[in-house]
Amino acid sequence: MHPAELSPSTQDYLKTIWRLGEWEPERVTTTSLAARMGLAASTVSEALKKLTAQGLVTRPFNTPTEVAAAFGAQQGQDLPGVLASLALRTRDGGIDAVLEACARGEIVRGYPMRGTVFLTAAADLRWITELCVEKSLRESSRIIKSRGIGTEHVERSAALAAEELADGPRPRAQVYARWEDAGLSEAQGANYHLMFHHIARGMLCYGPVIDGDHYVVLAESWLPEGSGLEDRFNGDRDAACAELLRRYLNTRGPATLRDFSWWSKLPLGQIRRAFPLVRDRFEELPGDEHRYQRNGLADEMAAMGRRASRPILLPDFDEFILGYQDRLFALTEADHRKLVPGNNGFFRRSAVANGRVVGSWQRKGAPGRRNLELNCFTDLSDRVVTGFEKAFTSWPFLTD
Repeated sequence: MHPAELSPSTQDYLKTIWRLGEWEPERVTTTSLAARMGLAASTVSEALKKLTAQGLVTRPFNTPTEVAAAFGAQQGQDLPGVLASLALRTRDGGIDAVLEACARGEIVRGYPMRGTVFLTAAADLRWITELCVEKSLRESSRIIKSRGIGTEHVERSAALAAEELADGPRPRAQVYARWEDAGLSEAQGANYHLMFHHIARGMLCYGPVIDGDHYVVLAESWLPEGSGLEDRFNGDRDAACAELLRRYLNTRGPATLRDFSWWSKLPLGQIRRAFPLVRDRFEELPGDEHRYQRNGLADEMAAMGRRASRPILLPDFDEFILGYQDRLFALTEADHRKLVPGNNGFFRRSAVANGRVVGSWQRKGAPGRRNLELNCFTDLSDRVVTGFEKAFTSWPFLTD
């Protein structure tokens, strides 16, 4: 999209925030932006508040496990990407600490909701899955039945997986091979659907990352005891919902209860019942729809000054983009189509400056000679491009 195609208000917003971030010595604050543009502070600060809440400005977490626990769950179908998402929010910023946490059993992946892989703290996977998985599990059972996979096949595959994993983590392909040898993989997509089913119902999960592969483990031997919904919340589903909502708003707010319902697929009625349990932790923002952010977030953002507007390279499927149904706070509809070509569900890596997605990026070249390739959605100054290049040099890649 050419800049002239943007609405006048969008052009003014981008020009002002870039000018303040690049050329003026003052801190970039909600007040300074609003004063320059004649807009309400809430209008110009939405994206920067989300960026701050997400931990991408200050990197406030000491360990990757703290990040995983704070977020509740992070979309994780791309393993290198979600591991980088953890690293980018820690003070260390390195991938090694993430891999070590996975090896110690502190971080896992599973299918707690939406039929999609999510990364969680090991202590949270079981209760979040029990809270949110019902719809996905029903759909899984329907698909398995439609593919001609009988109950006896499901039970047999579970028994074989338990045998294969009895001595510890194994590659997913090794479990698949065991099923294939037993003649359980004849139906189209049988391996995937059986693995999904056993993870979603809490028998298996993904544990340590070895040579870039997330190994499969038996949940009962890998996840902490007493981490189910009954033990953690005395079976109180509203209390569990409130806790997951608290984590969502803490790390994604400003957001609405509808945002959380879309993200978790929990019923809005249940969410509204649960919200009073954590309501005092959040402040409500003005507007037509009730939006909430954690207490003190605006002050946190203001204290960051120019750091809140620095260029950041994000992996595909990062929660800054995937944590919300409506992503227009961070990019235009035209740029969203560039980030997700064909709207096929596969996201490109995001280049973010001043809280806005200003392009996508790739890593090019052979090992030892890697370089950054930016696909800019708009004209970027030399200073912003240099900021992206600096971010690239310390980015937590899983492989060289």
